[in-house]
Amino acid sequence: MKGWVTIAGLGPGNDDLVTPEVTAALAQATDIIGYIPYVARVAAREGLTLHATDNRVELDRAAHALELAEQGGRVVVVSSGDPGVFAMASAVFEAVESNPHYIETDIRVLPGITAMLAAAAAAGAPLGHDFCAINLSDNLKPWEIIEHRLRMAARGDFAMAFYNPRSKSRPHGFEKTLDVLREECGPDRLITFARAVSKPDQTINTVTLAEATADMADMQTVVIVGNSATRRVGRYVYTPRSVL
Repeated sequence: MKGWVTIAGLGPGNDDLVTPEVTAALAQATDIIGYIPYVARVAAREGLTLHATDNRVELDRAAHALELAEQGGRVVVVSSGDPGVFAMASAVFEAVESNPHYIETDIRVLPGITAMLAAAAAAGAPLGHDFCAINLSDNLKPWEIIEHRLRMAARGDFAMAFYNPRSKSRPHGFEKTLDVLREECGPDRLITFARAVSKPDQTINTVTLAEATADMADMQTVVIVGNSATRRVGRYVYTPRSVL
């Protein structure tokens, strides 16, 4: 009897933001596979095996999930946020594409609340009109592509949400990002730094691009840049839906 693979999003951090659908899948699972801190969010129980791995072995992790399902396992591959947003859903389907033997595997993708959406809600409504999401890590794509997408999004007057803005191994990439944004958007554009979203130590800080510094962001931060219409109302930031 073949099992199944479910790719699930655990939300941005607060357990209250895990969907009931995902909670039900975790309760049925025989195996949990994922990056170490995400697997740690799943409580151990009898009959459940936890497979925690490093964050740079996505394809190996996906292949392991498919192998376990073929052996009858009920496998949940966990990601933070939503599994289809810079997360494990793409890796699982890439593994299937590279090995058609698994093409008939029962695979489900369960959506989750992204850090981007949780950050926007905490700030107000900065993504209230057209927006895009850009991963600023250059581990899987060169800086030239990141810069091109930044410039095109800014010229299209999109609000922008940035994942993985600044790490210890990439301290200068976000400095270059801010330089590009100031060049394309001007100094007065609003930028929000949402750190540890939905967790007890959450902080939300909105400044202008002129005031922004690279050290305001780290790998626990989602950064949201408004479009030309984004404005403050009290302590909140919002982007109106109307285009005048």
